[in-house]
Amino acid sequence: MPIIKIETVIAAPVDLVFDLSRSIDLHKLSTAHTGEEAIAGVTSGLIGLGESVTWRARHLGLWLVLSSRISEYDAPSYFTDEMVSGPFKSFRHEHHFKQQDRKTTMTDMFYYRSPLGILGKLADFLFLEKYMRQLLITRNHYRSGLNFYFIKFL
Repeated sequence: MPIIKIETVIAAPVDLVFDLSRSIDLHKLSTAHTGEEAIAGVTSGLIGLGESVTWRARHLGLWLVLSSRISEYDAPSYFTDEMVSGPFKSFRHEHHFKQQDRKTTMTDMFYYRSPLGILGKLADFLFLEKYMRQLLITRNHYRSGLNFYFIKFL
């Protein structure tokens, strides 16, 4: 199972960074290049514990639909969204937030399993893990806006 870990440091208070990470509207802006739209569940504003959203987007040349639900939530330090249905065999995306001085470190832990057995593992190796990492980096860049400091790959 591929695991993607990314740390992003943002010059903003933890409460603000936490809410920006739950914003459906900001998510749409940060994935505009994929045509991503929230089509069911929470389709605007902030998503919270137990709530779900269904996205439709174009990734790797295919139109895909994915539904996820916020399964864990401890504001403003942590939340997790997990796939309910979609193109992966499974995924879990943990969002961790820690304030230090006037900056917040946001740590993404993205765990996923590709479908199709050995073919899925080959896709991970050839392109999918890199694609997913870059998608997360792009989204984090939007969250941090002008207060973007750096992203650390771990």
